[in-house]
Order: sequence, then C-alpha cells, then structure tokens
Amino acid sequence: MLKGKVVVVGVCGGIAAYKAADLVSRLKKLDADVHVIMTRSACEFITPLTFQSLSQQYVVHDMFEEPRSWEIQHVSLAQKGDVFVIAPATANIIGKVANGIADDMLSTTIMATKSPVIFAPAMNSNMYENTIVQQNINKLKSLGYIFVEPESGRLACGDVGKGRLAPTDTIVDAVIQAIGYEKDLKGIKVLVTAGPTREPLDPVRFISNYSSGKMGYAIARAAKYRGADVTLITGPVSLQPVEGIRMIRVNTALEMYEAVMDNFYESSIIIKAAAVGDYRPLHFSADKIKKERDKFEIELTKNPDILAELGKRVQKQVLIGFSMETQHLEQYATKKLVEKNLDLIVANDISKEGAGFAVDTNIVKIIDKQGRIKDLPMTPKEQLAHEVLNEALKIYHNKNK
Repeated sequence: MLKGKVVVVGVCGGIAAYKAADLVSRLKKLDADVHVIMTRSACEFITPLTFQSLSQQYVVHDMFEEPRSWEIQHVSLAQKGDVFVIAPATANIIGKVANGIADDMLSTTIMATKSPVIFAPAMNSNMYENTIVQQNINKLKSLGYIFVEPESGRLACGDVGKGRLAPTDTIVDAVIQAIGYEKDLKGIKVLVTAGPTREPLDPVRFISNYSSGKMGYAIARAAKYRGADVTLITGPVSLQPVEGIRMIRVNTALEMYEAVMDNFYESSIIIKAAAVGDYRPLHFSADKIKKERDKFEIELTKNPDILAELGKRVQKQVLIGFSMETQHLEQYATKKLVEKNLDLIVANDISKEGAGFAVDTNIVKIIDKQGRIKDLPMTPKEQLAHEVLNEALKIYHNKNK
C-alpha cells in the first residue's frame, strides 16, 4: 500500500523520540522509501545511526554539514517526499511552523514542501494544553496540516494527562490515509455492518456466533482510506476502533436492525458483513437461570431479516451481502442474492482452512446479478476489502450515470 511512496519522518527532541524508531521500521515493512530528518535536540535522545540502520538511508540532522551531493537537501527532500510525518512533534516545531520560522533542517524542509504534513505531538500535558500551543495547533489545522491526537496516560515526567505520543498503528494509519490509496470513494457514503450479535437469555448468558468482525472492519478501514464517508455498525468485538469514521455499537439483532434502518437512506453503498443472529430467545429471564433440570428447552423466535428488508427498499443504492456456507456454496449464495435483491454477494465456505471467522484471510466467490462469478483464492481480508469495494464502485457508477 506504500510501495514506491517516499515518507519523510521528522524526529524532534523529546523522550518519545525512541518510539520513532518503531514508526520507521513499520513504514519500511509497508515498502515505503523512508528518509529521516532529526533536530539537534533529537540526537541527544537517540542516535542518527539507529534511524540510518532502520531506514537504510543517510539521516539528515545538520543543516550546515558538508553536502553529500549537488542537491540542496532541504529542497530535495521537500520535493521528493509524498508525505511528512513529524513524530514526536514538540511544541517547539509546532510553534515554528505555525509562525513561519525555518531555522533548522526540519523546519526548513517542512516550509519547502507542498506534500501533506502530519504532526504527532508528544509533550507534557500542561504544555500541550497551553493556550499558545493550542492556538498554534488550530492555526495549522485550518491551513490543512494533519494532526494525530496524543493519548492520555502517565507521562515520562510522572504527570498523568494528555500528551503521550499516539500509538505507532495510529500514526501509520494516518500516513496510509494521506497517501496510500486513490480517493475514488470521496463524497460517497458507505454503510458497513460487522461482527456478531448477542441475543440475551438471562443476565449472564446469550446466544451468539463466532464472528470476529475482522472482515467488516477491514472493509470500513479500506473505504476510509479511499476517501469515503464511512459509518460502521458493529456488534460486540475485541477489535480496535477504526479511527476517523462514525461507529455505532450494538448488541442484539433488533438493535442492529434499528441502526441500519436509521442510516440506510443516506447511504450510497451498503455492505452487510455482520453475522446477525437469525433467532432470539422468546423469553428473557430477569434472574439467572439455575441449573436445576437435566434438560432445558429454549423457545426461539425469528429476528428481522435485515438484508431482505433493505432489498425491498433499495433504489440507486448498492447493496452487498455475505453468505457463509458449509455446503452448496454457489447454489445457496445465488439463491440469497436473488431472493434479497442484492447487487452482489460475497460467498465463502467457512469449513475451509483459512476462510471464515476469526482469521485474517478468506477464500471467496464474488457473485453478481448477472451470474458472473469472481473466484478469489486465499486472500488477506484487508486486500479482499478493496476487491469488494472495487466491485461496489463499478455498480455505483452504473446506477448513477
């Protein structure tokens, strides 16, 4: 996703400078061409040799050192970089850029670039909350600079508050969001459902399924990377939230039904990846059911069929469903596609190794209304998400000519 992209990482002088080493390593693993610029203060916390080893590039840290080529370094990197990431970003560098000061290699290069610039602040909480620092941050945001908010917690100085450098995953996510993908979904509202539902039996028990939510979350993340306005309706999962999208958390099938219906008409692409419970207990016990009988029968009643209800209402929207089967995959998936008036169905046999619940890969057949079948071998769910979105976008353009 970052292959061929040039990422310039600016490292400022703060105790969080050591975390930038992990950031550089992660970016390299995503095939980015990484160049590092360090401030003089940063070199007091971590050596340039560390970043040189990780980036496999010469590390720039002195604006007045003997040039290694004919290029003017700050201009060369400013033109070469597809994105700049300043992590950790101190109050000093934020203040300099906000006020047009360029007195070292990092600030000079930032001033000379027309590429996106991402700041990931890290500092003492009182410093971060200082009115002047916040004014500088707000000024830069208004000018189009991107900020990755720091976390709250215990800081190196011993204080507890907001100012800890955001996790590496969050910073990498911001880089991918900025340059990883073409923004071909910009202006399109995408509704995604993910995860299982839980149907309560008593205060401590429920009926559910093995869905982890990984597929739906991957679709939501991919749509966000491609510029969509994403709403993710999620059942109970243990996954990290997808930053930068609207998330609605639900538990039961009835709650998911209400949330989907509330957001259906304003959405252009609807992708139902959740594993919604077909039935729920007819009666809920307000008290814990005691283990007193050898046999215990649970009477179930049917939940609303969300996908079928959407199929009755769909007009120019793109409606995509998932079909998880253990036999007769194409037959059952095609039947579901027709009966529920879907534009596309993603079918997988969950009995196959590497497919289905709780794994990071899937093996699917994508079937459209014309009966065309696209077979995808074992594929990472992150990649499969883009395959589904590619098909959705084609249908969207055909419906909205």
